[in-house]
Amino acid sequence: MWMLPGQNQSWVSEFILLGFSSDPTSNRLLFIAFLLLYLSSVLGNGLIVILICLDVHLHTPMYFFLCILSLLDVGNVSTTVPQMLVHLLTQPQTISFAGCWLQMYMFGALGLTECIFFVVMAYDRYVAICYPLRYTVILSWDLCTWLAAGTWACGFFFSLIHTFFTMSLPYCGPNLVNHYFCEGPSVRSLACMDTYLIEMVDLVISVFMVAAPLSLILASYIRIAQAILKIKSIQARYKALSTCASHLTVVTFFYAPGTYIYMRPNSSYSPEQDKQISLFYNVFTALLNPVVYSLRNKDIKEAFLKVMGRGRVAW
Repeated sequence: MWMLPGQNQSWVSEFILLGFSSDPTSNRLLFIAFLLLYLSSVLGNGLIVILICLDVHLHTPMYFFLCILSLLDVGNVSTTVPQMLVHLLTQPQTISFAGCWLQMYMFGALGLTECIFFVVMAYDRYVAICYPLRYTVILSWDLCTWLAAGTWACGFFFSLIHTFFTMSLPYCGPNLVNHYFCEGPSVRSLACMDTYLIEMVDLVISVFMVAAPLSLILASYIRIAQAILKIKSIQARYKALSTCASHLTVVTFFYAPGTYIYMRPNSSYSPEQDKQISLFYNVFTALLNPVVYSLRNKDIKEAFLKVMGRGRVAW
């Protein structure tokens, strides 16, 4: 019998997150490893934000979008990892129903925002390479602001739908979530009713927020590739390819695991595999972004050296 959201009553007041291991020694080693990864992610992305804010030469649409991407990554990893670190050292590993609701919503909102935001960044590269002389005219600051605001609004709206439907399911026990945070499919698998309707809602959201953006990104890069092939200068062609390579690398590592997690039926749910995949696109992708964009980016390197030079002079 189907029950509409809001008509059921949840008997579970909290969830227990099983995490990765029940062995205290393993958990202490994992704590050190994940703490280093988390600090590296936050510091790396934070450094990019600071450099872009301080260096006026980086006040362009491309770096404005990169700054927002770094903020999204910091928010995304901070939604899950701090709690995971606490649970690695303490017992019991519980999270309240309201806390689970909020964590699922924020993780989904920031993740979906990032999905759409990659389209904006692809559009930025498309305009920069295909219409270089009109780049700053087409991508005015007003348009950049509206694009950024629109992606955030869409991400938070669709995450609200996903979280509302998932957390409105009846949860009558057990309350053991085989994950390190409250991710939708992991929590949904505990519902004591058929979740087919909710799976269809998630599939529709995934089509709009994952498949459609990915298609737009591919379309943008097909046009970009056509434009690059027309460039006669090898040096200019290499520079154009280099600016796109960073974006394509991050997009691939973000979309591939996310698509697998959210665009497959509940029947193929595999807890242990899902934890590893979620860890990859939640933690490692956030760490990858500053590495890819800084090591391959001459402007970021120059801004860093300039700031360090100022620091030495002040000292």
